[in-house]
Order: sequence, then structure tokens, then C-alpha cells
Amino acid sequence: MKLDSVVDRIGALRQFVETTSPYLPAEELTSAQSIVDRAGERLALSRAHTVVALAGATGSGKSTLFNRLAGVDLSPAGRRRPTTGETYACVWGSGADQLLDWLDVGKRYAVPAGDLDGLVLLDLPDYDSVEASHRVEVDRLLAVVDLIVWVLHPQKYADKVVHRQYLEQFAAHKNVTVVALHQADLLSPDDLRECLSDLDDLLSADGLAGVPMVATSAVGPPGVDPLVSRLSAAVRRREAALRRLDADVTTVSAQVQPLVAAPGPSLDRGSAKALVDALAHAAGVPLVASATEQAYVHRARKATGWPFARWVRRFRADPLQRLRLGSSSAGSVVGATSLGPAAPAAQAEADLAVRRIADDAGTSLASPWQDALRTAARSRRADLADALDLAVARTDLKVGRNPAWWRVFGVLQWIAALAVVAGLLWLLVRYVMFALALPEIPMPEVGRVPLPTFLLGAGLLTGLLVALVVRPIVRLAARRKGRRAHARLRAAVAEVADSHVLTPVRGVLDAYARARSLLPSERERAGAVR
Repeated sequence: MKLDSVVDRIGALRQFVETTSPYLPAEELTSAQSIVDRAGERLALSRAHTVVALAGATGSGKSTLFNRLAGVDLSPAGRRRPTTGETYACVWGSGADQLLDWLDVGKRYAVPAGDLDGLVLLDLPDYDSVEASHRVEVDRLLAVVDLIVWVLHPQKYADKVVHRQYLEQFAAHKNVTVVALHQADLLSPDDLRECLSDLDDLLSADGLAGVPMVATSAVGPPGVDPLVSRLSAAVRRREAALRRLDADVTTVSAQVQPLVAAPGPSLDRGSAKALVDALAHAAGVPLVASATEQAYVHRARKATGWPFARWVRRFRADPLQRLRLGSSSAGSVVGATSLGPAAPAAQAEADLAVRRIADDAGTSLASPWQDALRTAARSRRADLADALDLAVARTDLKVGRNPAWWRVFGVLQWIAALAVVAGLLWLLVRYVMFALALPEIPMPEVGRVPLPTFLLGAGLLTGLLVALVVRPIVRLAARRKGRRAHARLRAAVAEVADSHVLTPVRGVLDAYARARSLLPSERERAGAVR
């Protein structure tokens, strides 16, 4: 097994944790984070040493086997419960102090290196100890050692405690597991073969089919040579630590895989459109678009209406100015509008649309991701209303400049008005002269109609005709102006929807896709390194 392959797998798992931790509850990633941290620490320590733990029940002969392997009595052995109360370590060679410090093993001894140079053998407390602290110590070390040797007694090898609480839990660690049927000297050759066959069946049921089994004895045949051969091979390969980490990564990856089992979803376009529609309604876009249309009519009539009636419109407030809109060029308005807060119904519609974005995107995902999507969708809810109001205020409604055709019709109205004034003044002068019995001034005629009367009538008729022609044109132009304003306002609202709702949701979806891509990649590497 290559170090690079295992490091790559650990790196993928680390990236998975880093990618998902902002969105998933910490308890969902505790195991993965623990493996990542432990792997980094173990790889930073000596790879020249292989840590092997002897695990067994009270009376299994575990400590006696430990002493026999060490060649000296280091660990107390006996039949009292519990026999082994703390962990003992025997190191073949030297240089393992830092590793043992990391393992937090205080009882440590060194023996000449020999064929087992680099072996760090641990005698664990009894896993069935009546002392809870002993069981805690066993579980702690079983989680970090490189290779585990389960020491079973011929009369207790089928004990449900060891199979259900331990062996079954290490099914993914078969590459770093050895089972020793100890005190084999108590059995006849036939009974030994039968026990080993039965034990093999039990291990297969535990998910440990193919795990190496050896028969050992500290006082007679077959001795400890079969186990020594296994340990010597493991020490020479120096792969046990890597295999252990590889198995740990496989186990925890299987645990977190359901979190990213579903295919990566994407934002629903229909939901996104409904969100923009709801936010536009809440922001008062229809009201502003209608005010834009009314303001256009108001301003057009001021520019093209009958001059003598225009002054009346000066006393009418401009619909957009009432909303503090449309008085500046694009980008210069930074204050809030006077639209006021959204109606409760519109606000409820907007809240529902925000929630629907998250719900639709997370329908197929695991519940923690659904919660993360809802949180992301609402993450900027506090400043959403202000952002919408500011977006409306900054939108250029294109109402600042009057169209050229307004001036054309305005000039026509002024010509008509001047004709009316000229005709009235002329007729008034003629009436005064008549009243004063002054000689009449010759009166030009247009056809048979006196020119003053013609000017008065033509001016009034022209003003009326211009007004009749302009009115439908203004209405059509105003409606188009309102539609364009609505489109611009909706585009501004869409930007707010994207920045305040859709972008945070996309962040979660991108993290999900990234996390999902890491686990399949990790599984492929897992297959490659075996």
C-alpha cells in the first residue's frame, strides 16, 4: 500500500469536512473530523514502528502471551478480575517514546530488537472488566492502534460480548486484524481443528471472513511462533499503520455517505421566477410602474396641454415625486423611497417564496442539507426589505428628459393660444372703438369671416384638435413607459433576489456538489489501494 494513496484519501476526507462544516451540524461530522485529526497525527509520528494491541477478556491468557512474546514478565498475569488494569507497552528497539506519548501509555519497556525491530506491543486492560475505566481505555486504544490481535480462550471464543460489541464493529478493519486462539494446549488436535473451524464460521458471520487465525500457547505446542510470524511480517511491511488509517477512512466515509447520497440538485427556474415576482410585489413595483405611467401623463399634459390650463397642473403633485422617485438621474438616488412597508399579504407571499426556493432545491437531499438551505435562504432576510427599497430608489425610470414630440405639440398649442389671444384682443379693440363711436378700422376677412373671429375660432379649434390627437398618443406612450419601468424595476429586484437569497442557496448547493464529488473520488482510491 502506498503512502500517497492513503494520504490522498485522508485529504479527500479532510476537504469533505471543510466543505460541509459550515452547513452541517457538528455532530454529523464528529467521526470524520476525528479520523482526519488522528490520521494527521499518526502520519506525523514514526512510520518505522508498528503498534500492535493484544485485546482479550479476563482469563484469556492475554498478559501471559504478552510476557511470552516479550521474553520477560512485564505485565501482571493471573485469574483475578480484572487481571490487567492498565496498558503495558513493550518496544522492540528504540525511538518509540514520542509515539507512546501520543498513545498516552505510561508503562513501557524496551527489549532487544531482533526480528521484531519496530514492534510496539500493547497489553490492553480486559475488555470485559468490571471497571468502567478499563473498558474506556480499551476502546480508546483500539481506535488508534495499527493492528489488533484478539486473544480468545478455547472455552470463550463464542462469547457474544466479544463478537457483538467488538469483532462485528471491526468488520471494515479485517486487514489489520488477527485472531489468536490462545491456550491451544488445552485441546486435542481434533478439538483444536473443530474449534478453529467453528471460530472461522463465527468470524465470517461477523464480517471478518478471511481474517488470519493462529493457535497459540504460552506453555506448550504450538507455542507462540505462529503469532510471531504474523507480527514479524507486519513489522517488515510497515503497512499496518497505513492499512489501519485506510480502514478508518473507509468506515467513516460509509457513515457520512448518506449525507450526500442524492444527486446534486439545482435551483428551480420556476421557483426563482416566483421569488422575483413575490419580492417585486412586496417592493411595490406595480405601484411604482403605475406611478411612472401616471407621471408621464401628468408631465406630458403639462408640456402639450392648453397653455391657459397648464397652470392648474402645477398645483397637482407629480405621482413619482410623491414617492420620492424619478427626480434624479440613474445612480444618484441613494435615499429610501416613501413607499412604506409591504402589506402583510405581500410580505407573507415573499416569505413563502423564499422558503419554497430552499424546499424545492433540497427535496431530494438529506435533512441536514435541507435545513442548511433554509438557513441560507433566510440568511439575509433582515436587510432584504431595505435592499429592495434601495434597488427601487436607484432604478432609472427614464422619465427625466421630455421627448422631442412633446415640444412640437407644445409649440402648436402655443401658436393656437396666441391666435386666440390675438383674435380676442382685436375683437376687444374693435368693441372699444365701437363703444366710443370712433371710426372703425378696416377689418381683413378670411373668406367672409373677419380675421379676428377667424383667429379666435381657428385657435380654439386647433387647440382642441391638438389635445384630441395628443391624448391617445400620450396614453399609449405612458403605458409603454410603465411597462419599461416595470421591467427595469423587476430587473433591479431580481439582482436583490440573487444577492440576498439565490446566491446563499447556490453556495450550499455548490458545497453539496463539491462534497459529493469527494466521496466517490475517495471510494475509487479505496479500491485502487487494495
